[in-house]
Amino acid sequence: MTRFRAFLLGLVALFTAFVLVEYFRPTPTNWRQTYINHDKIPYGTYVLYDALASLFPGQTVSMVRQPIANQLLPTLDTDINPDSALSARGLPPLLRQQASYVFINQEFSCSRLDRDALLRYVAQGNTAFIAAEQFDNFLQDTLHFDTAPDLTLDSLMSRQALRYRNNQGPASQTATLKLLTPLRSSATQQFRFSTDDVRWHFVAYTGCPATVLATDARKQPVLLRVAYGKGNLLLSSTPAVFSNIVLLQPSTATYAFAAMSLLPANRAVFWDEYQKQGALGEQSLLRVLKQNIALRWALYTSLAGLALFAFFEARRRQRIIPILKPLPNTTLLFTRTVASLYRQGSNHAPIAEKKIGLFREQLRYRLQEPELDLNDDATRERLAQKAGIPRPQVDELIKLIHRIETAPQVTAHDLLRLSRALSNFKKAAF
Repeated sequence: MTRFRAFLLGLVALFTAFVLVEYFRPTPTNWRQTYINHDKIPYGTYVLYDALASLFPGQTVSMVRQPIANQLLPTLDTDINPDSALSARGLPPLLRQQASYVFINQEFSCSRLDRDALLRYVAQGNTAFIAAEQFDNFLQDTLHFDTAPDLTLDSLMSRQALRYRNNQGPASQTATLKLLTPLRSSATQQFRFSTDDVRWHFVAYTGCPATVLATDARKQPVLLRVAYGKGNLLLSSTPAVFSNIVLLQPSTATYAFAAMSLLPANRAVFWDEYQKQGALGEQSLLRVLKQNIALRWALYTSLAGLALFAFFEARRRQRIIPILKPLPNTTLLFTRTVASLYRQGSNHAPIAEKKIGLFREQLRYRLQEPELDLNDDATRERLAQKAGIPRPQVDELIKLIHRIETAPQVTAHDLLRLSRALSNFKKAAF
């Protein structure tokens, strides 16, 4: 076995060991406060939801996965046609009979429409049980209350005690509890909880119609009953006492069951999961594409096209394409080379001929003279008028051109004189 193979087998063995350790490692406890009815973590509500059937025997226990307004909005219609979809046969289950609506969340949120629908529902003789540490402003402003955490040093370092009150003290602070638990014969019971579970309490403002049903060790209200119309609102600031970790302890489980016993025993119970899990059904951003066959196939086709494009684009980019420098413009260099050859040979006649030929072409093109005859008197006059140059200057230039064309030899002085004369004419004419 080569060293490379041994090294490779060692890596495979280490990777396999890592996977096995991660697979068989105990799952760490999830301490999130979800309060979801199917969560069996410490702060889920699986135990309470499962026990509702025994707490309310013979009654229907249903889970609700729609907003409050969607469940209760038909009760706002005071003129329902018996033959319409909003008749008793077409109403949601919450509206066909009197029932209890249960909310156990860390935060209770609702819109103005939800609040109006819920209060109208309670006023018609139903019951709403809401356990949350913080409530929406729409509900708080209507019932004139608020919640606040207890952050004092002694409360943070000690366990809190919750007390049920039954016919003790002033009428404004007490109420008779109809318990379905063995606490029926007890006037006051104390239950000790972790400080974190009962850290929040209610703060009542002027005009708050609430009755205190339970207090903490500092005599701050944690459970209220608000009579609204023909029904009641039961408000709790300690949702953690309804969680699995509390209900599985015999010393604290009785409190949650006693609080739930405040709900009418002869009514169905509807458990809200919308505020914790959202609406029932698929909630992904691609749910519309998944529900439509044509859109789903369009998505698959697009993904396949992107995959093919990435594959072929990657293959094309793998080949290194050399960078070719553009060819340089050597026209000026060639011209200078040819001119230097003429100068070295002291033969200025060819250069003069090329200058004169180029000058004739420019006259034909610029001054529109296709049949140019410099010996013609009419042509010279026309050139002088078109170029805006005096006739004597035109005659002088033409004489110089004829002299150089007929001269047996062109000197450097003659070439320089011709070049200056042509340049002056072009500046004046063009």
